Amino acid sequence: MLLEVDALEVRYGRTQAVRGLSLGVGAAEVVTVLGANGAGKSSLLKALAGAVKPAAGRILFDGADITGLSAPDRVKRGLVLVPEGRQILVSLTVHENLLMGAYARRDGDVARDIDGVYARFSNLAARRDMPASVLSGGEQQMLAISRALLARPRLMMLDEPSLGLSPLLVGRLFELIRDLHQEGLAILLVEQNTRMALRSAARGYVMELGRVVLDGPAEMLANNDALAAAYLGAH
Repeated sequence: MLLEVDALEVRYGRTQAVRGLSLGVGAAEVVTVLGANGAGKSSLLKALAGAVKPAAGRILFDGADITGLSAPDRVKRGLVLVPEGRQILVSLTVHENLLMGAYARRDGDVARDIDGVYARFSNLAARRDMPASVLSGGEQQMLAISRALLARPRLMMLDEPSLGLSPLLVGRLFELIRDLHQEGLAILLVEQNTRMALRSAARGYVMELGRVVLDGPAEMLANNDALAAAYLGAH
């Protein structure tokens, strides 16, 4: 496994958001984490990214214990989070946002990788010198993902990437996720659109009140009507 999480716990004061959670993501594998609002999905991703300190448990990345590492050190190892709400820097230009994604790199290929982003996303290329505030919601999400790609991740974590997007843009987003997977990127996906998430993933975990209550192949989860009614909503 590229990512292994063992008995992870996350607390905010007296509130326990994640309770003894264990999961894994293989190299070049897409895994989704599903559950209702308040299940602890975002807290899980924040703990994995280093934004929140776990109260207990271990996080292994490529066999190394990274539980005590800072968020920047995790990025340098290739573990990158695209947060809910995108959190792009709207006062900076599109190009400057992409450069922020490469802040930890010391190689000479950043310009080439940015050119690759512009080749993939012509809308970003056309607005490269404009403030990111002029972008549509879909363009901002593509910028957030592209900024993460500039860090050269080995595993990208996506927190509710389709939130607020039109059905057309949701389809394009999941096409991108499939393309990135085919290019060899491992992805851990937290997503409200359970149908699309399970179509894109090999395996899934269902969370409820901070715990994993079920896990298995995505096809099995998608075809379980009782599970869908209980945990996955109406999608």
